Amino acid sequence: MHETATASLSAFDMAAILVVASALLGWFNHHFLKLPHVIGLTVMGALGAIGLMIANAVVPGITLDDTVARLLQQLNFTDTLLQGMLSFLLFAGALHVDLERLRSAWLPVLLLSTVGVIVSTVLVGLATWGVGLLLGLSIAPIWYFVFGALIAPTDPVSVLGVLREENVPLSLQSAVAGESLFNDGVGIVVFTILLGAAITGGEFSLSEGARLFAIEAGGGVLVGLVAGYIGYRALAGMDEYAIEVLITLAVVMGGYALCSALHISGPLAMAVAGLLIGNHGVTFAMSDVTRDYVIKFWELVDELLNSVLFLLIGLELIAIVPGVTEVTMALAAIPLTLAARAAAVGLSTKLIPAARLQQQGAARVLWWGGLRGGISIALALSLPPGPVRDLVLAATFGAVLFSVLIQRATLGRLIEHLKRQRAEAVEGAVEGSAEEAGTRSPLD
Repeated sequence: MHETATASLSAFDMAAILVVASALLGWFNHHFLKLPHVIGLTVMGALGAIGLMIANAVVPGITLDDTVARLLQQLNFTDTLLQGMLSFLLFAGALHVDLERLRSAWLPVLLLSTVGVIVSTVLVGLATWGVGLLLGLSIAPIWYFVFGALIAPTDPVSVLGVLREENVPLSLQSAVAGESLFNDGVGIVVFTILLGAAITGGEFSLSEGARLFAIEAGGGVLVGLVAGYIGYRALAGMDEYAIEVLITLAVVMGGYALCSALHISGPLAMAVAGLLIGNHGVTFAMSDVTRDYVIKFWELVDELLNSVLFLLIGLELIAIVPGVTEVTMALAAIPLTLAARAAAVGLSTKLIPAARLQQQGAARVLWWGGLRGGISIALALSLPPGPVRDLVLAATFGAVLFSVLIQRATLGRLIEHLKRQRAEAVEGAVEGSAEEAGTRSPLD
């Protein structure tokens, strides 16, 4: 009976359930829990999933957890995020990134989005391989690097949400936002290449991987430039806000669909298109009225999808049946991903003299602000069923939940602490100079 009811749900029915649930839980969180919005939704989704599983274990006649699990399976979280939500989220995030300020930090952003992702993938892969050997797991080593690739990208939804709430320096804000936007596309490309090698069982070739990476990433950037420029020219030729909002929608949906058909990186394309329209389009191709409607429309889309996404992350706990091994991998994934992120940030901000992000505790913000989210969950859920998928899924949930519940909740405090430190250092330097001047003799 439950299976028939779930199977009969249409796409509209599932969307209605998710939006209504997000609205109700958001209202409850706003009035009672008072947690940051996405944290509240994730917590309540996770508690709801755990409650359903407990209820099913205590009262065998209750099968609500099975119903929710079938609903999520029918929804296909991976396709929903990667083929639907992600295109809108990345475009909406890129609209708010100042291209001029991003250019001032282009080197560390480029390194974090490329070398940083690869370094993180390798380090996490090696470390989790070591954990697997200690646990006596008989898993092909390539799968540990698949996990490293899917956990490497940071989540622009979480990062940009925090940056909008905190008055961080604009150069650092643009750098963090730009890195979060671009490393998603790079991370997905690396994951796809490694997953193909893991499934086929063939030897992984660095040269072949580099060739595929160049095609997918380069093709995505090219399509993003073309789609963004076409959208920009269309926007410049009129002053009708309703049609201009529709044009931005066409850029996102049409551009992403084209990338899917060409097997190139849609996330990178949407990041590039959003940067182009968010800078040149907003400045030169829109009236004040149109600009206001376009920005507010995409802010609303971002907030709506953000709410649904983090609710889904919490509910997806139903997909895990944890054992001792899964719990161990989940706990181990937390310090390992943090350490790999620290290495990637250190390489990009300390070893490069031209990197201008060494000031104002930027490295610590980039490290602790490297939040993981729905993209990593979706990639883990896309793995073929089996014991490897269960282990990777458990490790991914451990890292993501720590990221959402702990890192995001404390990132604002870290930024405030760094600001106080800097203010105290400046004040101390001024007082020290004054004292030195007062005790100095005229001949000094």
